[in-house]
Amino acid sequence: MKQGLCLLITLLAALTLQATVLDYLRVAGVKPDIVLIVIIFNSFRQGSKNGALWGFAAGLLVDIFSGGYFGLNALSLAAAGYLAGEAKTGLYLNSNTRVAAVTLAVSLAAGVFQYLLLAFSGVFVSPWLALGVIVPGAVYNTVAALLIKFFYHPKMLFDR
Repeated sequence: MKQGLCLLITLLAALTLQATVLDYLRVAGVKPDIVLIVIIFNSFRQGSKNGALWGFAAGLLVDIFSGGYFGLNALSLAAAGYLAGEAKTGLYLNSNTRVAAVTLAVSLAAGVFQYLLLAFSGVFVSPWLALGVIVPGAVYNTVAALLIKFFYHPKMLFDR
């Protein structure tokens, strides 16, 4: 219960930062997705089921406050949480290289999943335009995740 409340407060803080301050940190038209990074770190810690559940809840919050397509972020963050939780098994996640690789892969997968959801919903987005947002966004998320990991003790993020 205490852990869930702490995560909810962290997600609300991340959502607030993402909607306000991070707009000033755009590079090549993209900004880091701090909510996604929080979900990835939580999934490393709690596994795929909790990662998917918290990803869905965080995505609903993003959908409510963003005014975009309702459910798009909920489904993509749930998938990202599940994937990151599955990557937890068999990986030593205190390694910066592995954390970077998993964050990059999950960020790319979440971006592609959002693109596919939009396409199946009848919204056309040029694949080249989507690639020009998904790839730099995933790289930016990876750099931001490594910075977050660097500033906090690794045990606080990954160990039970």
